[in-house]
Amino acid sequence: MNGVVVAVDVGGTSIKAALIDADGVSRRGSVLPTPVADGADAVVSAIRSTVRDLARADGPVAGVGVVVPGDVDAEAGVARFSANLGWRDVPLRALLRDDLGLPAVLDHDVRAAGLAERTIGLARARDDCLVAVIGTGIAGVITSAGRHVPGARSLAGELGHVAVWPDGDACPCGQRGCLERYASAAAIARRYAERGGERLDAAGVVARIGHDPVAAAVWSEALEALGIALAACTMLLDPELIVLGGGLAAAGDALLGPVRAALASRVIWRAVPAVELSTLGSRAGLLGSAILAWQAAGVTDFDGWTREGAR
Repeated sequence: MNGVVVAVDVGGTSIKAALIDADGVSRRGSVLPTPVADGADAVVSAIRSTVRDLARADGPVAGVGVVVPGDVDAEAGVARFSANLGWRDVPLRALLRDDLGLPAVLDHDVRAAGLAERTIGLARARDDCLVAVIGTGIAGVITSAGRHVPGARSLAGELGHVAVWPDGDACPCGQRGCLERYASAAAIARRYAERGGERLDAAGVVARIGHDPVAAAVWSEALEALGIALAACTMLLDPELIVLGGGLAAAGDALLGPVRAALASRVIWRAVPAVELSTLGSRAGLLGSAILAWQAAGVTDFDGWTREGAR
């Protein structure tokens, strides 16, 4: 099929957008800061203007796919709630349709990342798999017996709110000791600063773990928390593969080897599932939003979207 779709991945830190053709190739893209500090309306306006700007490109636009964090009612096209973006009950799909007169799809960012992993990534053709997306927050996508598991309220995979230490740090969700308070990129940066370190992002903290005891301690605690949570997932779901994605996966071997070891130390009596880093990296959500948009346009074959082609 000719043309492109507008794909948008909205996060608490940035809004990534691109025109992506039917072969998975990005024709044009942009990244801008998410204006969270300016309020919910400003975030919605930024998304709408980004989509409008990209849709003015030469050539036919087949549709729009937008993925956002929080509680998303994909069927209704409504972003019900997002603590990171500060909004409630935003009819984003209808707004985009009104703006462009084009088919639009709205879904959850991590579900979209999981769709990309299952369609063109390492989870392809895996019947039992957990995709753990570790970024500003943490969430998972579950595949069991070859089928995506959404849960009764489409809330399955809230990995970030598994209580790894029940008496631990208070979480904005109302619980204590949530994984997200220790092992998300935001938590790593926050915990490092709280212990007297500089204000760095997670990548900056990781870069210091070889020579900075504070960075090493924060990173070690994050890995321990991940090991506890992934061990619980292993016992409950019995995945053959765990894929680590999201921005923190850019830590590479500093993440992969220690997480494998942390998981193996807690899974004693049975085989340990394979753990791998996503080959799609931080683009999984964006590629997932493009797949959703192309699916809405009637495309079903994504075999050509290899790691080299989907770029």
